[in-house]
Amino acid sequence: MTDRTQEEQLELLRQLILIRRFEEKSARLRAKGLIPGFLHPYIGQEAVAVGVCDALQSNDVLTSTHRGHGHMLARGADPARMYAELFARTTGYNRGKGGSLHMIDTALGFLGANGIVGGGIPLATGAALQFKRKESDGLAVTFFGDGASNEGSFHESLNLAALWKLPVLFVCENNLYGEFTRQDQHQVITDVADRADSYGMTGVVVDGNDVEAVAEVAAEAAARARAGEGPTLLEAKTYRHRGHFEGDMAKYRPKEEVEHWMARDPIDLYIAVLSERGISDERIEEVRAAVEQQLDDAAAWAEEQPHPVPTESTEDVFVNDYEGKALR
Repeated sequence: MTDRTQEEQLELLRQLILIRRFEEKSARLRAKGLIPGFLHPYIGQEAVAVGVCDALQSNDVLTSTHRGHGHMLARGADPARMYAELFARTTGYNRGKGGSLHMIDTALGFLGANGIVGGGIPLATGAALQFKRKESDGLAVTFFGDGASNEGSFHESLNLAALWKLPVLFVCENNLYGEFTRQDQHQVITDVADRADSYGMTGVVVDGNDVEAVAEVAAEAAARARAGEGPTLLEAKTYRHRGHFEGDMAKYRPKEEVEHWMARDPIDLYIAVLSERGISDERIEEVRAAVEQQLDDAAAWAEEQPHPVPTESTEDVFVNDYEGKALR
């Protein structure tokens, strides 16, 4: 059983469904020509983002990946402004200049999606260092995939975070594939969390399709970090339902493997749990319907928003030096 109220459980479900339907709708909108560029759907991995973000406080920060929509939504982002950004409209989170790969909302503590594999890991480590220097109870979280755990940025960040006992949670979303390459073809190890031992930090493996299990281990890791006990490497075993990007047919994945993971859909699993706990089908359908209406309204609003004009191309792309002089 859980100590969560029915409303709290339904809120977890709402977030899972919101991320799933946002991504599915995004794929359809891209097919209609409304979204330029690539999409990397988060479909299938929703329980990781929702579970981890459930453990966060308002002053915590997180960094994301090229597959970042789910993280941003789980942190509380506005789907309408996200669609506006995907549509390259001026009311989007980056005024239409960031698109899918570089959305950001510092007001939410969302320090950005990142098109560079492993690029967000040192950014979160730096944020954690700042929390420690300021003696804040803030926590930094960084999401990345199994492929990113081979990057130098991963190893350097874990080493320093452990050395300085920084309040950071390293979340490896192990969906078994680094782009198109299966994990056993780029790593000897099965559990990325085993690498935590090399740096003297806690390593945890969790079922990434069980939202409450993810939330539990994330809360424990957050508590350790806030108590000054240092970082945790949390590996969530999960699976993306679609290819690496929208349009990738993913024929490199064995049929039996796909069928196994599709049968472990995180939303279906959680609905089954809620049903066993006595939450009615009617309540669940109310959640679904509310999400559908929210996303329909969000997309309709975004489509009506203006595109940037050429004269805005040089805005928000400069910084100032210490004398106030503009630098390119």
